[in-house]
Amino acid sequence: MSSSDPKTENSTEKLGDSSPELGDSNSSEKLGDSSTVWKDPVESRGSYQPKEGGECSFCVFMKRGGCRESFTAWEVCMEEAEKNKEDIFTKCMEVNSALFKCMDAHSHYYHRVLSAEKAAAEQVKKEFEEEISEEEVAARKQAQG
Repeated sequence: MSSSDPKTENSTEKLGDSSPELGDSNSSEKLGDSSTVWKDPVESRGSYQPKEGGECSFCVFMKRGGCRESFTAWEVCMEEAEKNKEDIFTKCMEVNSALFKCMDAHSHYYHRVLSAEKAAAEQVKKEFEEEISEEEVAARKQAQG
């Protein structure tokens, strides 16, 4: 399924299976209700660690949503960049952008990932602005003598 429209990338979105941490398909969950599926990686401590099947729970979560192909392309790009000691930001910019466009199109499923990304970006911006302010103050003091 290689569709350029992120909304139709994976029409087989399924929430839940028989694994307790990802929900039970026999439960009354409605499609798009990820509140019982997502585990915050910070709160669950170590959820990025591979499970017995070899895949981390975050990866499983990402691949269960509508952006499986975009996420897989992102994983491959990241692995290649690391293996070849390339700059991941430059090499994977396009696949990263495609992944986020897809997640935006499927925000009902990926809303927690998108919220965490937004919070992280805001924190980086805040720290950058504080650093710039400190440098400006130091430059003004130096200019004044």
